[in-house]
Amino acid sequence: MELWDLYDENKESMERTHVRGVPLGEGEYHLISDVWLINDKQEILLTKRHPDKAHGLMWECTGGSVQAGETSLEGAVRELEEETGIRVKMEDLILIHSIRQEERFIDTYITRQKVGIEDVVIQPEEVVDAMFVTFDQLLEMWEEGIVVPKSRFPLYKDKIQEFLNPSS
Repeated sequence: MELWDLYDENKESMERTHVRGVPLGEGEYHLISDVWLINDKQEILLTKRHPDKAHGLMWECTGGSVQAGETSLEGAVRELEEETGIRVKMEDLILIHSIRQEERFIDTYITRQKVGIEDVVIQPEEVVDAMFVTFDQLLEMWEEGIVVPKSRFPLYKDKIQEFLNPSS
């Protein structure tokens, strides 16, 4: 049984937990952390969702629900390690976007790590494949509709591009 901390509409703790899978009540929110990982070749890590999950077999950045007792940052570090086997330090993650949507808050982080595809160890219950792509390839995949259709991607894609090309 997975437990989430509950938050109000202002992202303040309600000091209660919630069981994943049970519908949230009016005015209750949970927290999700996403991580965009960039390697030293300026490539972006994408993972392919398990076919039994919502948006199955679509590509996405790493992420998931923050568990009870975790901060958003701690959840991001855990999700990245669980889904890809890649360990990062909390101080290596930079928050690039935060938003409230429906019954959730989503914090999106970015990090640069010296890793290659050979360093990725996928969690088979969550992820069935992984690959590194260029920013242009990511945009093409999003346009093709094979990246999870996150409405917030256009809100922060420029921050990913700036992270890849800080001088431009």
